[in-house]
Amino acid sequence: MQDDPAHWMELALEEALAASERGEVPVGALIVREGQIIARAHNLTRERSDPTAHAEVLAIRAAAAALGDWRLNDCDLYVTLEPCAMCAGAMVLARIRRLVFAAADPKAGMCGSLGNIVEDERLNHRVIVQSGVGEAEAARLLRGFFGKRR
Repeated sequence: MQDDPAHWMELALEEALAASERGEVPVGALIVREGQIIARAHNLTRERSDPTAHAEVLAIRAAAAALGDWRLNDCDLYVTLEPCAMCAGAMVLARIRRLVFAAADPKAGMCGSLGNIVEDERLNHRVIVQSGVGEAEAARLLRGFFGKRR
C-alpha cells in the first residue's frame, strides 16, 4: 500500500466529502511520506473567510508543522482537483516530490490545464505529476455540489 495512488486518493475523496458537508467546495488533499499520512485537509475558504484556505495549502502547512521542516522533498500530495496557481506555487516552494490529482480543472488548473507551474523548467524545483486517479468520483462530487448551488 506504500505507493497505491488509488488508495490514497480514496482517502482524499473522504476529505472532499467532508468539505462538501460543511458547504465548502468539495476538494480534499493528503500528504503521504514513506507510506504514512503526514497531513490531511479539505477546503475551508468559506468557513475561515480565507481565500488561501485551499485543501492543498492547509495540508502543506500541516505537513511542514508535523515534520518540523518546510522542505517536503520526499512527500507526495494527493488532491481531488487539479491545483490552482496558488497551490501549484506552494507545492514548488515546499519541494513536493509528486502530485497526484483526480479531476482536471479547465477553468483554473495550473498543473496541465491552463498552464503548468509545477513542471516549469525555469523554476528551481519540479513536481512529478500524475492525473486522473479517482477522476470519476471527484467529478461526481463537484458536479453534485455545484448543481445544488445553481
